[in-house]
Amino acid sequence: MRIETRRLNISRNVWNYLTRRITLPQLKKYDITQKVIEALADAESRSILFSIIKHGKTASELSEKLKIPLSSVYKKLGDLEELTLVEIEKWSLSDKGRKFKVYKSRISKAEISIKKPEPVLSLVSNK
Repeated sequence: MRIETRRLNISRNVWNYLTRRITLPQLKKYDITQKVIEALADAESRSILFSIIKHGKTASELSEKLKIPLSSVYKKLGDLEELTLVEIEKWSLSDKGRKFKVYKSRISKAEISIKKPEPVLSLVSNK
């Protein structure tokens, strides 16, 4: 009886989420290795990531150097930061007093090996 009482207090969407079975494609969506591989497979993300190995750069510097729209650079950097592949090296101030993040890659090398049943991802730290 307690379970039913608790169930009624949980919203229907939350209850459905908690009780459903997760399919393999859904599981891969949340698999960090899969997300990192997808980020490395993206040409713009890869260009951004490997252009900030030795020296940190701001989003606008990356946009100008790589000829990628600034909005795309911010999106890619956000995704890479969420995956902990880039870090904020420091904050920089412009002449007008605006703050800018200086991003630096946390990895210097990435290798993907295709093996059964899952690919193997090896990342080398940029320290």
